[in-house]
Amino acid sequence: MKPILCLAAICFLIMPSPCKAGFFDDISNSLQPKTDQQISLDNSTIVKGLKEALATGTERAVAAVAKTDGYFGNQFIKILLPDTVRQVTDVIGALGYQQQVDEVVLTMNRAAEKAAPKAAGFFGDAIRQMTVEDAKGILTGGDTAATNFFDRKTRSQLFAAFKPTVATNLDKTGATRAYKEMIGKYDASPLAALAAVPSLDLDTYVTNKALDGLFKMVAEEEKKIRSNPAARTTDVLRKVFGSK
Repeated sequence: MKPILCLAAICFLIMPSPCKAGFFDDISNSLQPKTDQQISLDNSTIVKGLKEALATGTERAVAAVAKTDGYFGNQFIKILLPDTVRQVTDVIGALGYQQQVDEVVLTMNRAAEKAAPKAAGFFGDAIRQMTVEDAKGILTGGDTAATNFFDRKTRSQLFAAFKPTVATNLDKTGATRAYKEMIGKYDASPLAALAAVPSLDLDTYVTNKALDGLFKMVAEEEKKIRSNPAARTTDVLRKVFGSK
């Protein structure tokens, strides 16, 4: 017979949503310190399985975005200019400069794709440092609790790591220069008197959007592991999260 703790973890992931609340309590209670050796071993297995799930999910997410068209070819996370700036670039495109507008958008996404591999190390550190309390929060926190954990633990570090790479690639590809030239064309047109171009730090904007897209992909991978048996690709994942 499977230990109660493992059964609770399995049910947490496969039961319909109206039944989950009771299992949240079961799992949370099960992760409290126990004197029974078997339960302690199960706790260890649960945490190991959870860490493995997080490692699997983040590896898939990083791999999905850290390639050509990882951002640009994915409408779910493709980086576009801010709405306030797009009001201006729409005018610039109509004036005959749509190619320049498109090139800026493409190079913003390419810069994000170049920066994305840096995320793997930070996610790995967060997983290794995860405590039992962190595990409890992830198991009982909903479909994107792990993603929220990574966001809290790594976003500021990822921003600091991503931004120099983003800035270098935007500069190397000419995106920063092209953006300034594009806005300059608008400023030189009679339409500039009607609406000013909002200030935009392109490096900061692209870095933040790259992180937003990355965490969206992590959330999608987390949901797969919680709900889709085919996404549980190792023995530990199948043992902790259920094989069917």
